[in-house]
Amino acid sequence: PDLDGLIRLQAVESELRRADGALAEIPAREAELEARLAAERGRLDAIRGGLDSSQKNRRKEEGTLQDLEGKRSKYKGQLMDVKTNKEYTAMLHEIEGVERDIRSREDQILAEMESAETLAADLKREEEVFRKEEARHKQDVAALQGQRRELTARRERLAGEREQVAATISPDTRELFQRVARLRGVGVAAARDGRCQECHLLLRLQMYSDLKRNDAITQCPQCNRVLYYEPPTPVEAPLP
Repeated sequence: PDLDGLIRLQAVESELRRADGALAEIPAREAELEARLAAERGRLDAIRGGLDSSQKNRRKEEGTLQDLEGKRSKYKGQLMDVKTNKEYTAMLHEIEGVERDIRSREDQILAEMESAETLAADLKREEEVFRKEEARHKQDVAALQGQRRELTARRERLAGEREQVAATISPDTRELFQRVARLRGVGVAAARDGRCQECHLLLRLQMYSDLKRNDAITQCPQCNRVLYYEPPTPVEAPLP
């Protein structure tokens, strides 16, 4: 009975360990989902920032252009008041310089308008991408929350089952199992094909023969795990 209880206890412990491992992975998976959404949001914010910067630059250039046009009008008005050819020529140079600045500002404004148009199209596409990513993120987070609830419920069930099974095993045998499990991770091992299936030690023939009765607590001479005999899986003969 103790050996049967140990086999069941090990099965429950192994399943409980898998549930704990799966639960431990969930925070990292949640962090990965948050990082992926943050990266997509960063791309969206970068495009918005670029568009905003382009629009600000255009408004700044338009303000400068307005000032230059005002200066040109002023110079042209003063042109009629000059008294000498030298003053007239100097004023023309001033007007030409202002007009060069005006053309440069106009080119810059055109470039900013083209940039803003491209960025606006990019922003529209990226907003659609982010919307889909955000919806996917919500689904993935909800799925992980569902997995956590499921795993937590499974773990609670297994913990209760472990206590029930452990209560059917004698204290000495239970203490032996716990000691080996703390040291080896797994306290019970199947013996199949003449070997311990955990440490792969080739067992003595007499020990392996005795194990086939599954009527005693026997430890592996190498890893100290409690051994039980597991018959080989029958192989179906091929059809003629």
